[in-house]
Amino acid sequence: MENSEAGDLPILSLLALFRSPGSIILLNLFVAAVRCDIPTTLEGPFEPVTVPFDTSLRGIAVDLPDTDPRVRRLVEGFEPEQISVSLSVSHDSVWISWITGEFQIGDNIKPLDPKAVSSIVYYGTSESELVHEARGHSLIYSQLYPFEGLQNYTSGIIHHVQLAGLEPRTIYYYQCGDSSLQAMSDIYHFKTMPASSPQSYPDRIAVAGDLGLTYNTTTTIHHLINNQPDLFLLIGDVTYANLYLTNGTGSDCYTCSFPETPIHETYQPRWDYWGRFMQTLVSKVPMMVVEGNHEIEEQAFNRTFVAYSSRFAFPSEESGSSSTFYYSFNAGGIHFIMLGAYIGYDKSAEQYKWLQRDLASLDRSITPWLIATWHPPWYSSYVAHYREAECMRVEMEELLYSYGVDIVFNGHVHAYERSNRVYNYSLDPCGPVYITVGDGGNREKMSNQFADEPGKCPDPSSTPDPYMGGFCATNFTSGPAKGKFCWDRQPEFSAFRESSFGHGILEVRNDTWALWTWYRNQDSGNKVGDQIYIVRQPDLCPVRQMMKPSKFMWRSSS
Repeated sequence: MENSEAGDLPILSLLALFRSPGSIILLNLFVAAVRCDIPTTLEGPFEPVTVPFDTSLRGIAVDLPDTDPRVRRLVEGFEPEQISVSLSVSHDSVWISWITGEFQIGDNIKPLDPKAVSSIVYYGTSESELVHEARGHSLIYSQLYPFEGLQNYTSGIIHHVQLAGLEPRTIYYYQCGDSSLQAMSDIYHFKTMPASSPQSYPDRIAVAGDLGLTYNTTTTIHHLINNQPDLFLLIGDVTYANLYLTNGTGSDCYTCSFPETPIHETYQPRWDYWGRFMQTLVSKVPMMVVEGNHEIEEQAFNRTFVAYSSRFAFPSEESGSSSTFYYSFNAGGIHFIMLGAYIGYDKSAEQYKWLQRDLASLDRSITPWLIATWHPPWYSSYVAHYREAECMRVEMEELLYSYGVDIVFNGHVHAYERSNRVYNYSLDPCGPVYITVGDGGNREKMSNQFADEPGKCPDPSSTPDPYMGGFCATNFTSGPAKGKFCWDRQPEFSAFRESSFGHGILEVRNDTWALWTWYRNQDSGNKVGDQIYIVRQPDLCPVRQMMKPSKFMWRSSS
């Protein structure tokens, strides 16, 4: 950086922002960012950047076969497998989940009896002294099709056990299963989240979406594990089991290959393969999931999302939600809101009313950071799913903006994009930064076309998702794209976009500074694809105040 008076003027104007009491830490972070050439949102909005597409990357999203040793069943009898950890609403509680027994698929399936195996976890702070015991509940689910020739499925026994009374930032060892059947797991461990405080945060939070189970997925997870996250957010589209027929025949495009099927089939064993592959990560690192469109999985009696709602443990009840589609939790000084795009979200819907209560109960002096996630993005410049979730944006954006959401994570579009701060399609220093990370590596491959390219703007009538319902995406009424359905250049809200597989890491440093880093699969080591400090400005952007405690406040997990 040149040391000239003219060159220093932008820096001096930014440093003026730090002339408040207690700003030394912020000043040091800012200086460090400048010296390392890491941009900050204080310098934005940024001119849009598009990284050219590497055509060599498109053909490598191939699913792991059922013969791959990483997806094979390695346990016997009722020994636990597919072991995972997820969080409750606060640091003092987690959920341990696992599966026992074998799934069945075919014409004559007989569901296992969940009562045949106990759901027990022994745990403690020493590997040699698992002195605590917790018991939970178990269930099975079935995927049934009322059509001749389609194979039905019934799962192994799924167990969920809640551990409570845990200390913050503490490593706990655990063993799960049923000792009376000599069916116990190996000993695993996890680390609890820090207590909620403006000075306390997880070190690293991994974020990915649209994973599937391809060879590219394995690269994503390998790189993610090497970054040693404390928490993993999975932003929908988990296994892509619905790219298969019930006989195990798969395709990159279901509707292209199987247009005549009487119902959209799935091959549910892909869920079991995915759970086995992911156990290395999620038996140690808590994973929090929100549903995507590939989890719909329609079956008999119009039932949907059954595998998703059965296999994962959610802190729904603890956070005042009546649904697995939306819930919230704390991780240190961060409050996370997980929203459902495939359930009612309008102002009369229960989800919207829950969101109002949840936001109104926040105390930003304890959890300064507010991060929201849902699957389909509101702000994306790709052709794929362009403005598909516009009705959801129309209903919910003002509420989230009024409470000062800092960051939004989305998936769905199989590429990466980071926005400038934006609200209602206008650049706004108090709007969230929207980050699309639907680039986890799934079989449908990458999105690599932009709606602002000549001839690529979608027909407005083709944009609504039939499952989400509604049509709200009309021509823009203001701004550079006024009178048009698409921009004729990269939109000003889009700061950076690239079609590559990868994952992101969020490192919240204090109550106003967080470092976001996106890593591409084709890179090795610590090479960075995109990086920025996201800086909160609570003095510039006041938010609604917390309401008085009520019956809608979180229930204690202790």
